[in-house]
Amino acid sequence: MIRTGYTCLAVFSLFALQYIVFAADRPEKELPLPGEVFTVAGRVAFLIPPGKPVSGSVPWVWYAPTLPGLPSDAEKWMFHRFIEAGIAVAGIDVGESAGNPEGRRLYGALYNELTANRGFSRKPVLLARSRGGLMLINWAAENADKVGGIAGIYPVCNLSSYPGIEKAAPAYGMTPAELTAKLAEHNPVLRLKPLVDASVPFFAIHGDSDAVVPLELNSGEVARRFKELGGQAELVVPPGQGHNMWNGFFECRQLMDFVLKHAK
Repeated sequence: MIRTGYTCLAVFSLFALQYIVFAADRPEKELPLPGEVFTVAGRVAFLIPPGKPVSGSVPWVWYAPTLPGLPSDAEKWMFHRFIEAGIAVAGIDVGESAGNPEGRRLYGALYNELTANRGFSRKPVLLARSRGGLMLINWAAENADKVGGIAGIYPVCNLSSYPGIEKAAPAYGMTPAELTAKLAEHNPVLRLKPLVDASVPFFAIHGDSDAVVPLELNSGEVARRFKELGGQAELVVPPGQGHNMWNGFFECRQLMDFVLKHAK
């Protein structure tokens, strides 16, 4: 397979598809499962393809945040089950964007690459871990017709909660006062109506002892607002769990069922 700027050798088997890229300028990124690392709009992106042939458009999960070291081995269990079910996983590194407009623009570039050029589904399920929630929900709020569902593992949904307005403002090129005045345009928790209107469902697993990303200000508030607006929201709250690497967050059957249902 020849692609602009690099050469890929696709190795097919009954249950797996791997991309091996030989160009000297190949971007570097470690993935928890075999896949392709490439660039979109000058940013490092990744794709873990489905492990079996797919007829029609390829269903996919959009993972965030894609940063150095993420996704990690913690995601291996669920990623493996996604690809076994014929669902790809992809993401793009937009840096510590806090969900800003530039990050959203780059997300649009990844979406266009996968849907227009690679035959992927036009309605992926968005899977946000922690601050990936700021990135994905903000993009989704402006592209509700392009989203099959939103799932989260203790996702950040509220700029005021994390990282806080003062820390988030530089990513937006604003002062804290300027960002505060425009929160309705940039704070995910305030931008949910288009998602509900488009019947986009929401699922999150979020511990009740999370001191970094408090449940009640983030996933809990999103679930409450979704239901208040007449939308679909499911919240799983493991008692005593915080913002940690507990296996139950990453091996959640309800999350798996949600993704499998809405990615297809």
